[in-house]
Amino acid sequence: MTTTDTPRAARTRRSALDRETAMRLAATEYQRFLDQIRTLDGTDWAAPTDCPAWDVRAMATHNLGMAVMASSFREMVRQNMKATKRGGVFIDALTGLQVEERSTMTPDRIVQAYAGIVEPAARGRRRRSVAMARVPMPVTETLNGVEERWSFGFLYDTILTRDTWMHRVDTAQATGRALALTAEHDGLLVADVVAEWASRHGRPYTLHLTGPAGGTWSHAAGGPQLELDAIEFCRTVSRRLPGTGLLDVEVPF
Repeated sequence: MTTTDTPRAARTRRSALDRETAMRLAATEYQRFLDQIRTLDGTDWAAPTDCPAWDVRAMATHNLGMAVMASSFREMVRQNMKATKRGGVFIDALTGLQVEERSTMTPDRIVQAYAGIVEPAARGRRRRSVAMARVPMPVTETLNGVEERWSFGFLYDTILTRDTWMHRVDTAQATGRALALTAEHDGLLVADVVAEWASRHGRPYTLHLTGPAGGTWSHAAGGPQLELDAIEFCRTVSRRLPGTGLLDVEVPF
């Protein structure tokens, strides 16, 4: 999260998902990440990921730390205060703190701790989503050259689920394990990403995404015809893979 001399977005960004859908996706995604890490063996935990500083184990401890933060307002304040004191880019300081504080945990302990936080994290997000939905976050993000401010509702209803989901994708990519995908869950997450991507560029397009989480979307006539796998699309717009043209438009995860 940065504050730079870039054009400012006029409005605080809010979640496009209705709360019941958002909370259902959140609970399901926590469980799917838990199911995934329960299958990992010793070699898997040390595999490098698309996040260069993290292997699978470090990524799992970030996810655990973020879920712990989501479960408790007090923990959210504690982590945010410690990350702020570190200085630099806030999100890097926050995620670095989460990983460092769990650096001595064994894989078995990580799985055990994550299993214990799944339900509290989902409950905590539901409570704070209601209480803080329209409240602007105190820090800004810069995406696509525009500085923007998010509401806490966007964080709790959208970003924390996307973050867990993308790290589940990262873990599957790193370990070569199959990725559990369904239209009812992953398809809704991808559709929300597509809608935000389209709103961020505002140009004509036709997009066909393949796979269980895919679908077809379009806006106006005369735009590019894009076809790729749904997961590759999300990896591209998250800047894990290079993209050109409209696929160079970033969406936050």
